Amino acid sequence: MRLDKGGLINRGHKLRFSFDGVGYSGFAGDTLASALMASDVRVVGRSFKYHRPRGIVTAGSDEPNALMTVGRGAAAVPNTRATMQEVYEGLKAVSQNRWPSLAFDLLSLNDLAAPFLGAGFYYKTFMWPKSFWENVYEPLIRRAAGLGALSWEANDERYEKAFAHCDLLVIGAGPTGLMAALTAGRAGLDVILADEDARMGGRLLGEREEVGGQPGHLWVAEVLAELGAMPNVRLMPRTTVTGAYDGGTYGALERVSGHVAAPAPDLPRECFWRITARRAVLATGALERQIALRNNDRPGVMTAGALRTYLNRYAVSPGRKVAVFGNTADIYRTARDLMAAGVEVACVADAREGVGETLNCPVYEGARVEDVAGRRRVREVAVRRASGVVRVAADCLAVTGGWNPAMHLTCHMGARPVWDAGLAAFVPPDGAVPGLFPAGAARGRFSTQACLADGRGIAARLVEEMGKTVPQADVPEAEDGTYDISPLWTVPGKGRAWLDLQNDVTVKDVKQAARENFSSVEHMKRYTTQGMATDQGKGSNVQALAILADATGRGIEETGTTTFRPPYTPVSIAALGAGGQGKGFAPERHTTSHAASIAAGAPMIEAGLWYRPSYFPREGETTWREACDREAAMVRDTVGVCDVSTLGKIDIQGPDAAAFLDFVYTNTFSTLKEGRVRYGLMLREDGHVMDDGTTARLGPDHYVMTTTTAAAGQVMQHLDVVAQCLRPDLELRFASVTEQWAQFAVAGPRAKELLDAVCDAPVDLPFMGCGPVAVGGIAGRLFRISFSGEHAYEIALPARYGAALFDALVAKAEEMGGGAYGMEALNVLRIEKGFITHAEIHGRVTAFDIGMQGMVSGKKDCVGKTMSERPGLMEPARERLVGLRPVSGGELPMVGGAHLFEEGADPVRVNDQGYVTSVGYCPALGESRALAFLKRGPDRMGERISVVDHVRGETILCEVVPPVAFDPEGGRLRD
Repeated sequence: MRLDKGGLINRGHKLRFSFDGVGYSGFAGDTLASALMASDVRVVGRSFKYHRPRGIVTAGSDEPNALMTVGRGAAAVPNTRATMQEVYEGLKAVSQNRWPSLAFDLLSLNDLAAPFLGAGFYYKTFMWPKSFWENVYEPLIRRAAGLGALSWEANDERYEKAFAHCDLLVIGAGPTGLMAALTAGRAGLDVILADEDARMGGRLLGEREEVGGQPGHLWVAEVLAELGAMPNVRLMPRTTVTGAYDGGTYGALERVSGHVAAPAPDLPRECFWRITARRAVLATGALERQIALRNNDRPGVMTAGALRTYLNRYAVSPGRKVAVFGNTADIYRTARDLMAAGVEVACVADAREGVGETLNCPVYEGARVEDVAGRRRVREVAVRRASGVVRVAADCLAVTGGWNPAMHLTCHMGARPVWDAGLAAFVPPDGAVPGLFPAGAARGRFSTQACLADGRGIAARLVEEMGKTVPQADVPEAEDGTYDISPLWTVPGKGRAWLDLQNDVTVKDVKQAARENFSSVEHMKRYTTQGMATDQGKGSNVQALAILADATGRGIEETGTTTFRPPYTPVSIAALGAGGQGKGFAPERHTTSHAASIAAGAPMIEAGLWYRPSYFPREGETTWREACDREAAMVRDTVGVCDVSTLGKIDIQGPDAAAFLDFVYTNTFSTLKEGRVRYGLMLREDGHVMDDGTTARLGPDHYVMTTTTAAAGQVMQHLDVVAQCLRPDLELRFASVTEQWAQFAVAGPRAKELLDAVCDAPVDLPFMGCGPVAVGGIAGRLFRISFSGEHAYEIALPARYGAALFDALVAKAEEMGGGAYGMEALNVLRIEKGFITHAEIHGRVTAFDIGMQGMVSGKKDCVGKTMSERPGLMEPARERLVGLRPVSGGELPMVGGAHLFEEGADPVRVNDQGYVTSVGYCPALGESRALAFLKRGPDRMGERISVVDHVRGETILCEVVPPVAFDPEGGRLRD
């Protein structure tokens, strides 16, 4: 079916590929669809429900049928549109949704049962008997669901994500987009021109028309050469802009190496871009729709515009004898192009009256194709005229029902398109997406001349808005015909007329949905699955809703459309989660002391998104407990160093910073003096504890808040909500500076001695004080705070000096008989002191539960205060924080998560009294201790409680004691 001449393919570069194990060849510039068509392959897939044979319908990303699995093994990519996949040497493609083969598919028997499988059959069929659902219906549905299949092998192909900024993003590189980019580029704007096709030019590549006195594709080449030479213009072919988001941000998927036979090892398969643009021009053109008629799903029935593309761009004829049917002047353009290529035109059926053209083939005015004969390929079409039905032999039917502007992105923020009766199509609403301006065919300007003028005009206006001078240039002359359409959605008659070709939705299904009162377009969509296929109804939705409007007696405008949501075309999860393979699935954040900790042999554990050392083993220690016990005792006896850089650090500045802190914390911070630190408790809006931490006042309007490692992101988000929504009247700014500062705890009786040796001047801070410090001339911050119960400090320097500071602190500590300590010892030390972490403030506890109700100030309001005072949250019988010690003393295997029961009670759910949150062996006490939540806990001191671990089969008898076990008066940390 390859034409002897013409096209934009490279006939000197032959490429071999296979489809379903059969070898074929194509040329450079071919898509998989055009190469298969050239080899007269008509059936390329099977439909989802009835498994009817399906052929190629379009030439772009709106293709509903030609979905294939490309590649082998782990690199196989299912549901690849053959119309978008470029042919390369050795490409292997396999058809989908058939068994055992494409030619003989046993599930095509479903088509015989079609009368029983109409719209909504699954809602009615799989309800009875109830017991069948799990054992029969669900397994069958799951096996039948889906189209392509994953290989289930780990794919090590690379995917990337990238970011770009520009003055103007031009979406689509047809005549409109090219003129817009050219105008803006010449004016000096930073321009990104993105197009989903491998070759830019849009419909000019698929039409036989001139622009500026030369063939359209040559004009495109000239414009692209000029744009490519501009340093302020980036050309991005194979890039689909998939969604419009807030703040001028657009998502875009670039297909980087899927067209290369042997890509370089470091070349990603796809790259997902986040593009931020001051302005954007939507030049995505329009999508052609069909007309529903009996058997219009047969291989060989396609859109007229797609036929012209295969003919003129790929030098392929979809048939040897082609019939053309439609309701616009495009039918005559199609017929002329076929004749110019030497292809026989069987007939032209024009649904309109009195606008026909004289051609060297039969032309039927006021006629409609009402049936297509054939199964695996078209054999004949039935044309109904006023005088009767004429049967015309043909092996291809080109249909055009008109064009729908591709304005999907304008509706991605919730706007609804507007019905234009003159175009018989929906057009984009004005101002739907701030900064995005539809142009050309995307807003209903369907002639090439109108597209060129619109692209230049809108770009010129945006150039002026951005303070640049619009360059003088003429719009080249091009085709400027009028768009004359007589709306026609379906041809009445017996038999099934098809709408959604992938999901097997017919006109009858839509009418049945209306009869069963699924008259909302959204209900109809879900009841029939219309528009829920991979093409999202790009070629069938407007027809379906027009039929629904007629069935319900409403107008099309009143009926409306379904909701447009991103992505515009499918995006692979691998591209969205680029960098997430293997360990990249969860980002790893390393402290500045990470390398030193690894060198010291410390096992690393995850804390939030960070990796922190569990313990620092020394020679002769064979278990983690030995190292943990030594490190805890070391802090109590001499001095220890711990990296606490992972704590969230939020810099807050402004004249209302104090008032802001008063509002987000339960206690008061406006009375905090400069150079002092205060512990704070933060509630969620529902009254439960969100986080705790310390905040230091560094200056009159300058504070630094610390959060727990686990809740740093949550607290930052909470502050944003408070500042923007609850207290927009306050004047302040805040920023996360967690990564900007390396911070280390120095704890123990000799902590001050160590710091005096390392810092440029002796330290002198009161408990809960803060101030400047310098180490080797590097300015930093010092805080007199303690999470260990010992005399302790936290010293912070800019992160670039963190590794050196850690080395210096640890070296000096080891000289003094101390050293570094890890998370295990840190946990033991805080359990001894009854200090809480997110093991305790896990989202279900209140200030009352942890014994801190006194920190909820009665003199001011704060987030969550009113809700926290609900009677149910102040009930004494609630589970409240206590300590536990084993009655027999010593070390016992208590574990976090164990449940509490009264002594002698049956350990079942109804007798549950609480649960353990944290456990550790405390060398300073010589026994295990735990923190737990117990019903009426503070009122039960001295009571004996059974601790039951059902998982490990352990039961331990414990005594209820206060949470603070070591130095309850706090003298050591204040000394």
